[in-house]
Amino acid sequence: MNLNNIKPAAGATHNSKRIGRGQGSGKGGTATKGHKGQKARAGYSQKIGFEGGQMPLQRRLPKFGFKNVNRKEFRAINLDSIQTLIENKSITGEITKEVLVANGLATKNELVKIMGRGELKSAVSISADKFTKSAEELIAKAGGKAITL
Repeated sequence: MNLNNIKPAAGATHNSKRIGRGQGSGKGGTATKGHKGQKARAGYSQKIGFEGGQMPLQRRLPKFGFKNVNRKEFRAINLDSIQTLIENKSITGEITKEVLVANGLATKNELVKIMGRGELKSAVSISADKFTKSAEELIAKAGGKAITL
């Protein structure tokens, strides 16, 4: 290996001509940026949604609806998905938020709400942030406990 036969790794280079490297390169002078104007200057970056000074679409469209800033988002987990994990022997004993996170049903920062779809066949105690009435009834009917955090 010599200095005259070193090449960059495959896929490392994309452009065949380097711009702005003098007149002899064929891409010197204005370096393909044209003459003057905002786009020819250093540090130019076009804003998202910029339409050349025309009123952008997101500002032309009317605003509507109401967004509650105090809304709490819950991750809904149904009893049938909990029952599936119990049958697959992924969950045994008490079901806490950590167990649900470990099994991929929620993430650690989400609030969890247990919903009443499906049925629960085994008596387990489930602790979550919220329960629907039907879920609480089904858990109690199966002989388990619904613990609200």
